[in-house]
Amino acid sequence: MNKKNSPSNNTPEPESRVLYIVGTPIGNLNDISSRAINILKNVSLIACEDTRQTKRIMNKFEFTNKMISFNKHNSFKKIPTIINNLNSGKSIALVSDAGLPSICDPGEDLIKKAKNNGFNVICIPGPCAALTALVSSGLPSSRFIFEGFLPKKKSERSKLIQEISVNEKTTIIFESPKRLISLLKELKECCGGEREIQVSRELTKKFEEHIGNDINEALAIFDGKEILGEITVVIKGINKKVENFEFDKKELKKELHELINAGLSLTSASKYLAKKNSLTKSFIYNLY
Repeated sequence: MNKKNSPSNNTPEPESRVLYIVGTPIGNLNDISSRAINILKNVSLIACEDTRQTKRIMNKFEFTNKMISFNKHNSFKKIPTIINNLNSGKSIALVSDAGLPSICDPGEDLIKKAKNNGFNVICIPGPCAALTALVSSGLPSSRFIFEGFLPKKKSERSKLIQEISVNEKTTIIFESPKRLISLLKELKECCGGEREIQVSRELTKKFEEHIGNDINEALAIFDGKEILGEITVVIKGINKKVENFEFDKKELKKELHELINAGLSLTSASKYLAKKNSLTKSFIYNLY
């Protein structure tokens, strides 16, 4: 650890010329740390993804401070101003709507620019929806992949879902309530309805719920209902030992080509071989 660039327990915070990355609650406002409140109270300026959300924290804990809007629509225009403020000796706090900044928001661009300009960047840790959903799922959590929001473009989205379907590691996804059913159907097509999954909704809030245990069950519960709130999906990875070693891969690929040459479509041949060998259709599909 570089001691020169590390905060000291004896140094009062906030320090000048420092960009603080402040974790804020993902729902329950009581989840904020006393250190985070101190930083937000006393920095020169707070850069907020949504000033209205930050104002809720201020009202709850009875303090005020100067705020500016900093989001995906204006970030590139605001970054030079924030860098100038740091250069003049001010301390800046960066906050997102909820959770840790720079995860699925433009904070990473500001952080990179600040570091490239020689400013110290210190994270005040806090809640994170991805990790909260993961550790409450009961699915393997030692090794995982975070994909954030999947691409909207169909080809890119399909490619990524195919990758998820054959990945050994647990995968975490953010999704809009409006697109959840479509996502579950896409996952079922590629991963199979029995794939273990947890859909977490409204984490840390009054109506928090965790839906599982597999894709079929999640679809049955959500299909036809109005879905509200922030959604985090946790998907169990495949068992590589089963998928990769309990059969002859070359023979399987050969059989797939023979079926296609005999007139079956790739989809039909993949379904047949998947069922025959107790594998996922996507795994067979990707052998082609």
